[in-house]
Parts: sequence; structure tokens; C-alpha cells
Amino acid sequence: MTIAAAVTAPTTSPVHVAPRHAAPAVQPRAAPRREPSPLNPNTPAQALRSAASAPPSSSAAADGARAHIANLDKVLGKPPRPASHAAAAARQEQEQDGEQEPLSVRHGLLNALNLSFFVPMPGMRARTAADEHMSPRSLMHMQQLLSADSPRASPRSTIAPRWRSLHGEGGWAGLLDPLDSDLRRELLRYGDFVQAAYQAFHSLPTASARHRGLMLPDRSYRPTRSLFATSALSMPPWAKRPNTPEWLTQQSNWIGYVAVCESEREVARMGRRDIAIVLRGTATCLEWAENLRASLVPLDGESSDGAEAGAEEPKVARGFLSLYKTAGEKVKSLSEEVMDEVRRLMEKYKGEELSITVVGHSLGAALALLVADEVATSIPDAPPVAVVSFGGPKVGNAAFVDRLSSSGKVNVLRIVNAGDMVTKVPGVAPRLPHKKEQYQHVGAELRIDSKNSPCLRPDAGPACRHDLEAYLHLIDGFTGTGRPFRHDARRSVIRLLQLQRGNVKKEYVNRARELGVDPTAPVDAGRSMAYGNCAVASPSS
Repeated sequence: MTIAAAVTAPTTSPVHVAPRHAAPAVQPRAAPRREPSPLNPNTPAQALRSAASAPPSSSAAADGARAHIANLDKVLGKPPRPASHAAAAARQEQEQDGEQEPLSVRHGLLNALNLSFFVPMPGMRARTAADEHMSPRSLMHMQQLLSADSPRASPRSTIAPRWRSLHGEGGWAGLLDPLDSDLRRELLRYGDFVQAAYQAFHSLPTASARHRGLMLPDRSYRPTRSLFATSALSMPPWAKRPNTPEWLTQQSNWIGYVAVCESEREVARMGRRDIAIVLRGTATCLEWAENLRASLVPLDGESSDGAEAGAEEPKVARGFLSLYKTAGEKVKSLSEEVMDEVRRLMEKYKGEELSITVVGHSLGAALALLVADEVATSIPDAPPVAVVSFGGPKVGNAAFVDRLSSSGKVNVLRIVNAGDMVTKVPGVAPRLPHKKEQYQHVGAELRIDSKNSPCLRPDAGPACRHDLEAYLHLIDGFTGTGRPFRHDARRSVIRLLQLQRGNVKKEYVNRARELGVDPTAPVDAGRSMAYGNCAVASPSS
């Protein structure tokens, strides 16, 4: 058949050929049945009851919704729902037991930090007002507080225009309460210098000046000379024990150092080149014995006979003067060493703006006053001298206080922790029939209190109230009398935990353990003062 015939021939049955690009026909689909959501507050109760009587597939969907509600209630901390809902939630939890981690794993750190106030979570107890004041604000904050490597550098902003007021000119008027932020950072830096002295002594108590290692918290300062204090007393043979370390009973011991700021950038920031004289507190048996020699003697070491002259003479405690003026068999006296080094540094940096800062804790604070007095009286062209005393005792009588105050070169700042008994002694010198003399404090006072700390117990013992690290912790958080602890205080508390664990609140100790910090571990001087090792130069250098 030809093509034309095929086209024109009639067909017995019509043939339908689908277009090449035609889409297949889509059958209309019934709308899916939507179950009323129990989360929708507009859903009527009748609809929910109808859904409850639906086939098994609908019932399973409702159970899942109820379980979801129960889980939301747990996260949001709402009271438990009715028994029917609780049963459905329990079934859902049983099905998911193999998939979820234990609560202690999922929220261990958050439980340790007690962050339920910010992120409520299952199993977390309600946060009380005391906990809110005590607890750190964030995980990062807590980790910083418990970090051993948190150096407290000097302020980054320049203090050159006001360095004299920060150094004591004007008696620190208007800077102590509330505490000036720049002054706080300077005090913390000098306090860390004393901590470095303690660590250097206890790490190698018998080391000589040439071999002693000293780790300063501020690399802009370089130690230039070691200082030794010698007691005029000696340990009687009957008091010595076979196993007693030699340094506990020897007469001469390393007590501190002199350091000078050598960073030109830091000198420009501070407005002057600072010479720091740093003295530690009591550490040996003979030093303790000297502390108990509390009778007042003239500064020249010889008592006068006249009552009138005796009442007018500047006098200081016999034990403190003994440690300051006595020379050892192989070392000079503390007085000679300090004066020689101060004169040498003044000559080396002649023509520059200089300052001298004498800082000490406990016994070191008492000796610091004797150093400042001698610098002011024996060096006519001495630069301004500031004494920073951490927990220092009384040193002399009213005449000694007047002598320091009238020198015009010495300013004294006493930092006192309320309840620190050392700051209250010696009280009254032995009273003789013909004279009555009393010890007096000298200088301005910055009073802090352990009760204001968020992590120290309010009933902290006397050792904690006198501890230098506790002092620095309180200074870091002090803002003013009657004001709360500084919320952004960031000084590490790991040394405080290790040194005063019994006086730290239990909640803080537990949180430290949760973060992997062992409060019972010995203090690691290498980590807590990880700033770079500086060897103290010998006196001849």
C-alpha cells in the first residue's frame, strides 16, 4: 500500500498516539488528614478527644507529641504533667535510652558551674542568691580563674602623666576608696614580685647568689642583686634536731632582691625608671625568734638613759633592727647591701627620672620601712620612695612615724586584711615605771576583707587572712568599701586553692575538680610564675 493510500484509508478502530512531550496525567489525591496538635492552644478539646479515639496510627502520633511535651517540660524546668502524659513520656524515654548519653556526661561541666540560672537543665538544683554572687558568670571565666598561667601584667595604658600620684605623692588621696584601676594593677605587680621572692627562697633555700633562680612576673624588670638578712641570735645546740634542715636554723638567709626596670618601652609608659626592692616574710626559726623581740630601741642601736630624750627618740622593734643591721660571716648586712645597690643604680641612670619602690609582706614589710628611712636620710638626692606593705606589723614609736612623714621623700601604703592579727602587733612595748611608749602605724591604709571574697569562707582562719596570695586575690576584686567583689576580677585562684584549700568554699573546690584542677596538688612554681627565668646577679656584677 502506498503512503497516500495508508493515509486516506478508513480505520476500523481509532489509534491514539500520545504527544512526544506530553506529561502523564496526574490523578487527584485526597488531602492528608492532619491531626490536631496539642501544642496549639487554639485546638479545641473536642478535637483532641477525637484524635485520642482514632486508629492506632493516630494514637502513636499523639503519644509522640505527648512525649515531646514532656521533654520540653523537663528542659524548661516546669512541674510534672498528669500521670497519663508522664507515662507516655516514660515510654518514650525508655525507647531512647540506648541513644542518649547519661546526664552526667552531657551536662557535667555545666552542672559543675551551676549555670541553671542561664541555661536550665535537667537535674540542676535551683540557684540561690548566695550561689549567684559566688559563682563565675561563664565557663570561660571559670577556666580563666582556675588557670595557672594567667599573668597579671602592668596596665597597658600609659600612666606617665600621673605616676607621682600613683607612687604616693599626696598620700594616695582619692585613689584607695574606690580603688583606682591603675593603682590596683601596680599593687598586684609588686605583690607578685614578693611571691617570686617566696618561691625563689623555698625552691633553693641554701643556694648562693650566683646560683639562685628567680622567676619575675614582669619581664621588663631585671634582678640586679640578691639580699640577705642575718639574725644576731643563734640556735642553741639543745634545740637542734638531727633531721632539721640547715636553712631553718642558719643565721644568714636569702630574703629578697633588687630589680630595675630595663624596658625602655615600659619606662616611657610609667614615666620614670623604677627601682624595686623586694623582701619576703618570715621563713626560718631565727627570723621567728627575732619577731618576738618587741622591745623598742633607738635606730642607732644604743638606748639612751634620759627619760625626756628617750621619749623623743625614734625607736623601732629590736628584732627588726637586728635583722636589718647584722652582718653575716660571708655576707654584708641587709642595710649595706641595699644602700650600695641603690647608690650604684642611681649613678648608672644618673640624669633620668627615677623612683624607688620598697615592697614586702609581713616581716618584709617591716624591713621595708627601715630601708625607706635609711634611703631618705642617708642619700640626699634620693628619688621619691614608696613603701607597699602587705600585712605588715607595727615597727616603731610615734617619733619614728614623724621622722618618716617629715622626710618629704617617703610615702607608705599599708594594705590590711581585716582580722589579720600580724597587722595588730607588736601592741605595746614593755612598760617601765618611768616611760610609756606605744607602737604606731605609719602611712595610708587600704583595708580589705576576706568576707567580701566570693570563694573564701567567711570564717577563714588567721593563716588565710595573713596569706599573701589571699591579699592579692582580695585586691584584685576590691572596688570600694561596702561594694560587691569586682565581677570581672580575673586573677587566677589556683594558688589560693592549693595554699588555702581548707578556707575556700566547698562549692569552689568541687568545681575546680570538675574542671580537672587538683586542689591538693603542690604549688608548681614553674607554672604559676611561668614568665621566664632570670638569674639574680651576684653583688659584684
